[in-house]
Amino acid sequence: MNNDSKIYIGGHTGMVGSALVRKLKNEGFKNVIFRTSSELDLTKQQAVKAFFETEKPDYVFLAAAKVGGILANNTYRGQFLYENLMIQNNVIHQSYVHGVKKLLFLASSCIYPKMAPQPIREEYLLTGKLEHTNEPYAIAKIAGLKMCENYNLQYGCDFISVMPTNLYGPNDNYDPETSHVLPALLRKFHDAKNDQTETVEVWGTGAPKREFLHVDDLAEACLHLMKTYSGNVSVNIGTGEDISIRDLAESIKTITGYKGKITWDTSKPDGTPRKLLDVSLIHSLGWKHSISLEKGIRKVYEEKFLR
Repeated sequence: MNNDSKIYIGGHTGMVGSALVRKLKNEGFKNVIFRTSSELDLTKQQAVKAFFETEKPDYVFLAAAKVGGILANNTYRGQFLYENLMIQNNVIHQSYVHGVKKLLFLASSCIYPKMAPQPIREEYLLTGKLEHTNEPYAIAKIAGLKMCENYNLQYGCDFISVMPTNLYGPNDNYDPETSHVLPALLRKFHDAKNDQTETVEVWGTGAPKREFLHVDDLAEACLHLMKTYSGNVSVNIGTGEDISIRDLAESIKTITGYKGKITWDTSKPDGTPRKLLDVSLIHSLGWKHSISLEKGIRKVYEEKFLR
């Protein structure tokens, strides 16, 4: 890659895509292209074909996807499977047809078996049953990374896949009904502080552990791999460190300045006890995260709620 390479980012308005845009522009890449979903519907084969014929990108970051929380994943199962398969099929295939030099596909750590050993190594893929609630989304993502792998094998492409852990950062979703745990807790504690609420209730026991990665670290890792890595092993991207939901809540309470109490609704489910990625491969490839969880949360809180 050089600074004049034409780089297409699919899904540039999302949390991951917008982080990639920021990273590339900060690194001096001058020819970054993208389209909004209203300008280019990636589920439409002919529209994607026409885009690639006209623009002829050299490199592609495929961060576009139909995404949502547990409720959305479980409710719109057919839609999540169909739309994600169509987006991936169209972009990956047209990248091959039009001679894209390299493509990076964003998968997800939810593609691993529900009861995978911890920490989760890349080779655990397809060794057990998936979590039922997000199975259609996971199957679509598995199909995408297998498409990259097999286009490499059959056509000699240079298409790679990555599997990020739980992400947070600018352009995250803070809707209390649909957001993931970290932004949901930030919203809860911030609102409770402003409303002077005496208690904040959190679901479960607080015992489960989760790993969190700032999206700017993910963007840095993706660019590093795009520059340096080729292969059919889909690479985990994470911190290799996890934290209990209880400790996360206490940390966010401190960061937001909330002075009340935390109560735990143990009638609500905890979910998977632990979900931690093994990141030894990406460490061996020369990348490691640089944003600590506390620093990252403070930065996100200041940018989202205090400006």
